[in-house]
Amino acid sequence: MKKLLTTTVMAASISALTLTGCSSTTNTGAVGVDRQQLLLVSSEQVLQLSAQSYAQTLQEANAKGVLNTNQAQVNRLKTIANRLIGQVGVYRPDAAQWDWEVHTIKSDQLNAFVMPGGKIMFYSGIIDRLNLTDDEIAAIMGHEISHALREHSRERMSREYATQTSIGLAASIFGLSQGQAQIANVAGDLGLSRPHSRTQESEADQIGLELMARAGYNPQAAISLWQKMQNASEGEPPQFLSTHPSSSSRISDMQSLMPKVMPLYQQSRR
Repeated sequence: MKKLLTTTVMAASISALTLTGCSSTTNTGAVGVDRQQLLLVSSEQVLQLSAQSYAQTLQEANAKGVLNTNQAQVNRLKTIANRLIGQVGVYRPDAAQWDWEVHTIKSDQLNAFVMPGGKIMFYSGIIDRLNLTDDEIAAIMGHEISHALREHSRERMSREYATQTSIGLAASIFGLSQGQAQIANVAGDLGLSRPHSRTQESEADQIGLELMARAGYNPQAAISLWQKMQNASEGEPPQFLSTHPSSSSRISDMQSLMPKVMPLYQQSRR
């Protein structure tokens, strides 16, 4: 039954891909990211939700007195961001005109993100606890900016919409019980959503390496960063149950890309 449900979900999702068509949100760049993306949700919808969420995050952090408490740290991040933003046109020219923002939250969390439209947030913990260099900060920021350039949030929302619609259709056609429909949801998550998220993470790694190299930050720092992250982690879930590649896989993939990005870094330093 599980095999049948998995097949049903995947077949229905493939049908959605066929009916709606696919496109790519970015140019391929030097690292060659050219995967076609399922985009059922509009950019406008995602940007509106992103702006609301970011504003709420800023408001809550400000109310708690943890927003931008270290101005030197904020200025450091802005300097790195400006250099990276100067390179985003390689992947999509319109991104240079986004309303970019950079803020920090005082927290021990090892966290940072860039919301759609260029809203950058770093938690102080990831900088302080890992004792990050500028190059390592650029590796994180370049990775997160890459998610925004590729509109991965929009893509995940679109895939979730397609998957849930497909499961509802399958339940109607095959008369699935509530328990069977729940199994289908799990099958859809493990078989579609999570591997897809790992693909997005790998894309962000690739594009992030190119952005930081073009901006004059050493791509080798991405490897030292993930070695630090690996040491700081108390343990990772099995890769097939994670939305992120394992640290060892990530480091290996990055090392394989060095011949493509190191010449860009060397050229930027001339």
